[in-house]
Amino acid sequence: MTCENQVQIKDKFCLTIDEAAAYFNIGQKKIRKIVTENLDSGFVIQNGVKFLIKREQFEKYLDALTTI
Repeated sequence: MTCENQVQIKDKFCLTIDEAAAYFNIGQKKIRKIVTENLDSGFVIQNGVKFLIKREQFEKYLDALTTI
């Protein structure tokens, strides 16, 4: 797959933990902690042992926070 065929992070519906950490400038451990504490929040999709984060819903969740 070449670079021109890849979807940019800002255009993806769901992000992996690594992508979310890079996109939101939050550490991977903190992202994992937020995900495990909010499994029923609506912004987490679990595929086996892999967690995916719905980008726009996670942005709304972060907007409502004052501290992480």
